[in-house]
Amino acid sequence: MNDGGTTVSLVLGSGGARGHAHIGVIQELEAQGLEIRSIAGSSMGALIGGIHAAGKLQDYVDWVLPLRWRDVLRLVDWTISGGGFIKGDRIIGVLRELVGDVAIEELAIPYTAVAVDLDAQREVWFSSGPLFDAVRASIAIPTVFRPHAYQGRLLLDGGLLNPLPVSPTLRDLTDVTIAVDVNGVAEPLVGGGAAAPEGQDERDVRAVADEAGCRPSKRTWLSRLARADAASAANAPGTIELFARTLDVVQETITRLKLAAQPPDLLITIPRNACAFWEFERAGELIALGRERTREALARWSPPRAGISPR
Repeated sequence: MNDGGTTVSLVLGSGGARGHAHIGVIQELEAQGLEIRSIAGSSMGALIGGIHAAGKLQDYVDWVLPLRWRDVLRLVDWTISGGGFIKGDRIIGVLRELVGDVAIEELAIPYTAVAVDLDAQREVWFSSGPLFDAVRASIAIPTVFRPHAYQGRLLLDGGLLNPLPVSPTLRDLTDVTIAVDVNGVAEPLVGGGAAAPEGQDERDVRAVADEAGCRPSKRTWLSRLARADAASAANAPGTIELFARTLDVVQETITRLKLAAQPPDLLITIPRNACAFWEFERAGELIALGRERTREALARWSPPRAGISPR
């Protein structure tokens, strides 16, 4: 499709585990000769974008592909205080070990992560400072992760106000802006992850809680939450699913408004029912879907001539 040399500002949206599709998008863009010159992201988009900007995306892929449900649970440091169910220190520690403790200014690709200042009720753009402070702030989904305290601010998930942050790229001197929305309209999908056997979620939660040395009261609370969600799945959304679907509705609405005001040159869409936001064990499927949807979008698209910025 590409004649080579087209430079890209890449915008990666929020969406939990669906954000693994961003990896496939990046792989396909580079395979077709497009050059990513800047990245802006919210939430999981900030995480994947930051890792790619640090030159460690393949290392992350090698780490995430073998993960299964119980492996994901082991990365969760549960808590019932501090404004979220998950502290977030454990997963950030693993990522920091994988990528290195780098500053945004040192990244090979200019990068912006978007978070939200809870008290000021406005966006915060990280384009300097420690990478993993930016990532930790941008992934702080309310009630799921504790808010991230940084330089006197209490920061939350960037997807709350800007799920698909095109605005940080408006200053870029690139040929095109390509945005990846992983909260697209639901559609019929072939395949999909197999459901866990009845009671398996509860057994996994209880087993991992035991391994982590959780107090009996916390083990009981976690297993009851898993059991309640499993029991209600056939009739009505459980607690976790209801929260996820509510978040999807809010982010999809905000995304439509943002795109109407600041449309990218190309929009790549991943349907919101591709997976639930917590299904991180399905990374391989999402990466493949990201490549497929990118290939299809590029085949239909005629980019401007390289070196001619539309802005």
